[in-house]
Parts: sequence; C-alpha cells; structure tokens
Amino acid sequence: MGSVHELITRVGVEEARRRVPTTDRKIVDTAAAVLATESRAMGITYAGFCLTSLPHNELPDDQIWERHGHRVKLVVEPGRLPDHTGNMRLYGVPYGSRARMIMIYLQSRAIQTNSPEVELGQSMYEWMTRMGISDGGKQYRQVREQADRISACHLTFVWSEEQGQRQRFSKDSIVKDGIQLSSGDPKQLRLWVDTVRLSDSFFKALKEHPVPVWEPAMKLISSKSMSIDLYVWLAYRLHVLTEPTPITWAALYAQFGFSYQNLKHFKPRFIESLKMATAVYPEANVEVNEKGLVLRPSAPPIPQRKLLG
Repeated sequence: MGSVHELITRVGVEEARRRVPTTDRKIVDTAAAVLATESRAMGITYAGFCLTSLPHNELPDDQIWERHGHRVKLVVEPGRLPDHTGNMRLYGVPYGSRARMIMIYLQSRAIQTNSPEVELGQSMYEWMTRMGISDGGKQYRQVREQADRISACHLTFVWSEEQGQRQRFSKDSIVKDGIQLSSGDPKQLRLWVDTVRLSDSFFKALKEHPVPVWEPAMKLISSKSMSIDLYVWLAYRLHVLTEPTPITWAALYAQFGFSYQNLKHFKPRFIESLKMATAVYPEANVEVNEKGLVLRPSAPPIPQRKLLG
C-alpha cells in the first residue's frame, strides 16, 4: 500500500489532509475514495498503449504522431472521413483524456464480449456517465471530436523482437466504418449507432496482449491524460517484475515528456501525475529519487484470473 494510503488508514482522512501540503490534498481525497471503493470492475487496454501513448494536446491536423517505448514504436497517421455535413474532412490525431477513455471503453467491451463488435448507444452512454463524463454540451463535443479522430486515423505498432532485429508490423485503422455520433442535442449520446467494429488486426493484437485496469481508478483520473498513461504503464510493468528496477529521468522524459521542452519543466508535472496514478493504484510500489524512479514488484491492479471470468 502506498504511503498516502497508509497515512489515511492510520490517522483518518481529515488528519491526513492536514499533514500533507495543500497541493497534495486532492491526492489524499483520491486515495481515500479508492480505499472506500469495493468494486472490482475491470477495464482493458492494449499492451502497446502502456508503453507508448497518444498526444496530450491537439496537433496540426496533418501532423503524424510517432512515439517510442521499450521495444515498441507507435505511429498514428491522420485520416479523412465525411464530416457531419457530408463533406470529406481531414481529422488530426486523437489526443487528451477523452480519446484515452473512449479507447479503454472500446477495448474493454471487445475483450468482455470476445467480439470485435462493440455496442455503443445506451451502453457507452451509461459507461461514460459512470466514468464521470457527463452528456453536457462541452463534454459531448469533446467526445464526438475524439471519436471522429479515432475513426479516421491509421495506427501502426512496430515491435522489436527479443532475439535479433526482426520486427512485427501491424498497420490498420482502429475501427471500421467510423463511430457515428449525432451532431445535434447532446442527449442524442444515447442514440449512437448500435455497434462499431474494431479492425481485425487491432482486435487480434488486443486479445493476445490485454492489460487489465481497474474501472474505478479510471473514473478518478478520467480527466488527467498523463496520470492515465502512468497508471496503465505501471499496471503493465509492476506485476511482472522480479526485482527492483531503476528508471532514469532521461528515460522517463523520453517516454512521457513529449509535451515539455526540457526535463526541468517535465519533472514536477510528472511527479504530480505519478502521485495521482499511484493514489488510484494502492498496490504500486514506486520510489521517486534524484536519479528517477525505482519500480518494485507489485500486485496488479486487477487479479489476472479476472481475465478468464
């Protein structure tokens, strides 16, 4: 259990809030919410998204996104689809927390039903509401924009093999035929097309390399894109470690610092996001020091056997 969770357990929430810096009180509140949650509801993401990530902020519509992780490279290319008036439009790369949450929903439902056909409509509306993403006008426009970008883009994961220099390539759209959302009243969120189909190559890769995440954790960090990235990274890495593993600040900056001009500006934001990520992952055993991080073997956020349930 993380130090903030231990502090709450020992002295209670209000006393814990008094003992931490004012800037960390939200971390205490989030950790307390985690400790009070009994749900074991599970979500799923693809292992490739645990080692690379989408951008946090909007890019120029014609810009290709490329990120390198441990033995993997992600390339996301913009694409064209008819817009809500019927005209062809170039959609840029999906970005931010809303794109990440839509992707987690699509991947979770596909694994839960063992089908690339994912139900939308009322099912996705209920899930987004459960995640704290309301159907208000601004929220709806954000979700619709990211759904369009996910539909239009083309995705490539380039994996380096353990032995030799061979690489596996998988280039495809994420979904077939697009995610069709109403352009009118946000309440029409309930009336999206019945299903959307994940591309065959992406669904195959997802089935071969699913990573479980805790749904209540996703809700608590649903608006924090870097915390989402750190949470899924830790969910992927910690439970397979057999010994403490140091990660340098240079390596962390290379993987997560793409929105920052230099390491000096990246470090405080990273630490803040890490605190929130570990607040919703009590089992995570992570130490921050002058050189970077030390990751230690930890239990997964969701028991692995739940994947078979």
